Parts: sequence; C-alpha cells; structure tokens
Amino acid sequence: MHHVLRRLDLNLLPIFDAVFRHRSVRLAADELSMSTSALSHALTRLREFLKDPLFYREGHKMCPSVYALLLAPHIAEALQALNQHLSPVKPFDPLTSNEFFRIAVTDYTAFCVFPVLMKEIHNIAPGINFELCHLPHNPALNELLAGEVDLALSFSEPDEVKHPDLDEIDLFQDEFVVISNARRQTLSLEDYLKAGHLVVTPWNEKRGLLDTHLERIGLERRITLKTPSMLSSPHVVAESELLMAIPTFVAGKIEKMANVRTFKLPFFAPPFTVKIFSHKRSGRKKSTEWLKEYISNCIHHADYVNNLPSRASANATDRRA
Repeated sequence: MHHVLRRLDLNLLPIFDAVFRHRSVRLAADELSMSTSALSHALTRLREFLKDPLFYREGHKMCPSVYALLLAPHIAEALQALNQHLSPVKPFDPLTSNEFFRIAVTDYTAFCVFPVLMKEIHNIAPGINFELCHLPHNPALNELLAGEVDLALSFSEPDEVKHPDLDEIDLFQDEFVVISNARRQTLSLEDYLKAGHLVVTPWNEKRGLLDTHLERIGLERRITLKTPSMLSSPHVVAESELLMAIPTFVAGKIEKMANVRTFKLPFFAPPFTVKIFSHKRSGRKKSTEWLKEYISNCIHHADYVNNLPSRASANATDRRA
C-alpha cells in the first residue's frame, strides 16, 4: 500500500507547489526559507523521481510541463487538507464560534433540555447552530463513534450497565406518572390493567419501558396504540379512554396544553436518569466538551430536581390504590 509514497520524499511536494504557484525558483525559495541552490537541487530530485522535466525556463519564468499541470491541483489539494487537519487545534471561543452540533435526541429529552438551553445560549455563543436528529436505537453508539452525531441525549435506569465505550453525564432524575382524560376520578392497579394504553416507543421498541417492570411482578397491560412520537399523544388521551405513562417533567407541562388528569403510577417503577452520552474514542473536541458542560450547568441552574411537579398532586391516587 502507498508504494509510490514510500519511495518519495514528501518534503519535495511543497517545493513543487511553491514553484508552480510563483513560476519562479527565487520566489518559491523565499516562501520556503530556502536558498535557491537548495531548492533547485530538490527540484532536480523530484524530476528524476517522476521522470519528467516538470518545469522549463522561458525568460524569467518557470513554465510547467503538461504533466506538472495535471499534478498541480492534486498536490495543492492534498497539501491543503494535510495542513488543515494536522494543524494544532485552535482554542474554542464560544463567543466567536460558528460551530455546528448534531445531537441525537428523543421527543422527551429535547423537550427537557432545549428550551432552557436555547434561552441562555444566544448570549454566550450567538453563532452556534444545532441539528437534532431521531435515531432508531439507544444509545447512538455507532453514530457517536463515526462522528455522525456529536452527542446523544437519552436516559437510563439504575440497573442498566454502563457501556464501556461511552462517557455519561447525569443531568437529572425523573419518573413516570399516568395521564388520562379529565373525566377519570381515580386510578387503581386494577383500573390500570383493564384499560387500553398509548405507549411512546422512541426507538420503535416492541413494548414500552414499563412493560418490563410489569412482567417482573407477573402483570401485563394492553397496548392499544404504539407511537414513536410524544407530540400528539396527550391529545389522543384527552379525547379517549386510553391511559399513558409519561415522565413527570412532561406531565407538568402537558396539563397546561391538553385536557388531561395526572395520577400516580399504581405499581413501583424506579426513577430513571436523563444523561448526555458521548463516545470515548471519538476524540475530545474542545467545543463538544464545552457544550456538555454548558448543558449540564443550564440544567442544574434551572434546578430541575426541585422543580419537577410533585407526584403527590391533588389529582393523584395512592400508589397502591
């Protein structure tokens, strides 16, 4: 592999490029801080290796051969790419940066993080841009490794094993409550199991997270409607007899938008943790590290834990009702 490059002194390529651009040995030597004799000697070596004159003198100008004209754009492009990628990374300045971040999210994690993030970030980093994308699986391991996404915003339960290739930053804990139409007055475990359920599966899972917890205690619910999106779901619940388990943070916002009532989950399910995921082997870009820290600070300053709507709301029934 690279059998030509192994035999070529790559230092000769910037010399070729400089002579081609300046059409002058003297000007090329000045740019490269070389003597004209040293540059002429180097050019001779490259001619011998490529078996082509490359340049011929016409008056005071060095005119390129046909072969040199073919080579020049490829050498210039290669040198520019190497110079760009091998240069030391510049310090990241959020105030002047126009960095573009691609972040994997679910409806829920975007709902939790981006309102407070976008409220603050325009003062600190006005030129930064985002693209949010939904991926068909969790975590976005392959996409993080390949650099297709910079970060993933997701969640995990206490008993989930950490992936060895992922860095995780905990943002806040949340837990599930149940919403129904406003006509319902109580919700017992028996009521819960008899009802039809709307289940949001952001990664197109066959069943929801709570079905695993029900299975552990020998119970099962009936999934009537399964959807990857949370956007329309509360409005479907408001107009039907369906129940929907939803994170507490979202429930507090949804009650202001849809005619629904919130109840405690009538069986135990552990809280889950919303997290920032990044890949350990994808490189620690200064801009990405800054963004992770900034998101974390925004969430903690907003005091999400204390501002989560209480599960002991006036509409809620006892946990084991």
